[in-house]
Amino acid sequence: MCGRYGISVTKSELKEYLSENYNIEVLDENIILPRYNIAPGQDVLSLINDGTKYRVGLLKWGFVPSWSKDDKIGYKMINARSETIDQKPSFKKSLVQRRCVILADGFFEWYRTTSTKTPYYFYLKNNKIFGFAGLWTIKTKDDGSKLYTCTIITTKANSLMEDIHDRMPVILSEEAAKTWMNPKIRDVLALKKILDSDQMNDLKFHKVSSRVNKAENDDLDLITKID
Repeated sequence: MCGRYGISVTKSELKEYLSENYNIEVLDENIILPRYNIAPGQDVLSLINDGTKYRVGLLKWGFVPSWSKDDKIGYKMINARSETIDQKPSFKKSLVQRRCVILADGFFEWYRTTSTKTPYYFYLKNNKIFGFAGLWTIKTKDDGSKLYTCTIITTKANSLMEDIHDRMPVILSEEAAKTWMNPKIRDVLALKKILDSDQMNDLKFHKVSSRVNKAENDDLDLITKID
């Protein structure tokens, strides 16, 4: 599962990353950084390929299928399991037509016992920005407005993660991210193979403050290592 994450870089650092890797030079003024504690229902920084160029913008986290009558279903669809995304009616169309990369530089997971839950922060060893594999969709609301939403794809936890949680988000290398977003690729087996990313072996983690449990908290202390 992935239910909370962050992108703790400045806007200038993000601009440099996007320029170097995706030839994106302009950022929307509505993009606010850094963000240390991104929660479901919030806007998340996402990349897509429109067939001619890469684009960056905001999608609402929590997948709302185009046929859904209740937008609140998005809170139940913040993640999609990599093993079954080609079988689920909600995700099948987006897997073929609407794939995205959700930008981050760390995520949180909780070790739970019967009486406690302890948060940990996971990030790449090189501390760089990375991308979660994601799917996005569009729903036309009754008033004619468009709702753009997304979900983060998860997979079985690796050896680093498995003692804390049995699932983890799929983290893509830059090369895999570009392949994932390529709209010309529509073969389901090829797409699912991209999700077998070895980037997830380059993680490290440390314990953090339980203040992260509240989504309204959003500051550097949330990702600071504690004993």
